[in-house]
Amino acid sequence: MALKRPSTLLLHWPSPIHTPPPNTTTRALHRLHAPTLRTPRPTPFVPDVPTFLTLIGRNLASHAAKIPSWEALFTLSSLQLREAGVEPARARRYLLWWRERFRNGITGIGGELGEVRDGVAELRVVEVESRRKGDRQAMLGKGAGMRRVVVNVPASVALPVGGSKATVEAGGKVDVGSVDVEGAQVVAGVRILAANTIAGTGVEAVKGHQGVARLRVKSGLWEERRGHKVDGGERRKEEERKMAR
Repeated sequence: MALKRPSTLLLHWPSPIHTPPPNTTTRALHRLHAPTLRTPRPTPFVPDVPTFLTLIGRNLASHAAKIPSWEALFTLSSLQLREAGVEPARARRYLLWWRERFRNGITGIGGELGEVRDGVAELRVVEVESRRKGDRQAMLGKGAGMRRVVVNVPASVALPVGGSKATVEAGGKVDVGSVDVEGAQVVAGVRILAANTIAGTGVEAVKGHQGVARLRVKSGLWEERRGHKVDGGERRKEEERKMAR
């Protein structure tokens, strides 16, 4: 019986797969519809770029000349900041982190104050009416139905004496004048000690005036401190434990 020859197998090579080019139109539309970054308004305590960089610390005030305007501060990207010379990278990350906080209304102490002159805000302890149960009875330092709060008032005695920053009488004393606390802004981030002493980060007592303090713009007032290793890691801890024995 004759054997049939096997039929020749036709090999069909797979046709090359054509990868479509990236959809650049979609990417362009994404950029077109990207949310516009809102530029917050400056505040009396933070009126410009140098003040903002001074407050957040970490030597960022040295880069103030590289950011031309308040709008640029809140719109420049990390790449643009790098091209402008804001180095190192952790400084840019820290700046971007703080500007987003400020954009969302989160500030350090004093950021929301409205009565600021020459970078100085005056704080005073005043009594206001209170309906809280704990304030119904009169106590040492306050009357019945009253409580003590710290408010921001127009600067007078908190300003340095001399020049145009304070009104000085012939005897060399500061003319305090009357202070209107009606509708004054209550200050957050401070506390009252010993009935009339104002305490808080960066708060300075005004000598000769009880219940009065100043808060001034200074380097690093809002700075978030970087973490650091206490004793060099777990191996170093073990070595120190052995040495202590």
